[in-house]
Amino acid sequence: MARADYRQVRANLRLAYDGAADRRDRQVKQPWKLAERAAFLRRLQQTGCTRLLEIGAGTGQDSAFFASHGLDVVATDMSAAMVARCQDKGLDARVMDFSQLDFPAESFDAVHAVNCLLHVPNAELPAVLASIARVLRPGGLFFLGVYGNDRPEEGDAESDDHVPARFFSFRTDEQIVQFASESFDIVDFHVAQAGTQYRFQSLTLRRPTR
Repeated sequence: MARADYRQVRANLRLAYDGAADRRDRQVKQPWKLAERAAFLRRLQQTGCTRLLEIGAGTGQDSAFFASHGLDVVATDMSAAMVARCQDKGLDARVMDFSQLDFPAESFDAVHAVNCLLHVPNAELPAVLASIARVLRPGGLFFLGVYGNDRPEEGDAESDDHVPARFFSFRTDEQIVQFASESFDIVDFHVAQAGTQYRFQSLTLRRPTR
């Protein structure tokens, strides 16, 4: 399989999500996604985490939820249209590519990322995860949620309803755990929702203190 051009992947993602901001802001989250989000909030509250970074924040629904529960939240997305929606919700939101996080080291107690790192090619994922670990304080928590598959797939989705079609990398459970283990300790891994084709891989990770 030829290596994906990650610069082109990111350029296409910006265009696709800029064009989808309106309809994505109207989407209602499924109950199981709300339950995953609430479980991570409880874990943050139990461990005293207060400053959270959301990457791939989209229109800011999750960031607004965390902010409403007293967390100091910074929302980032590569799409300017998505960031504008976040700012409309009163969030501290910035146009930023999670491959190039422009924050000092150890700036955050926690990081939240749902269905954004599945747009990162496997060849680039270790560097992206290391970048996330860099901005997280030692012992800080990282919620990583992505759709995966029993059989690895990587490439542009021909049936995608975004324009241009988005790039996806769907990984097996073993693959995503292995990638995550390179930069983080695994606190929890479970499949939150198993569909007929794809499964939602829920990982709670911790930056090592050693």
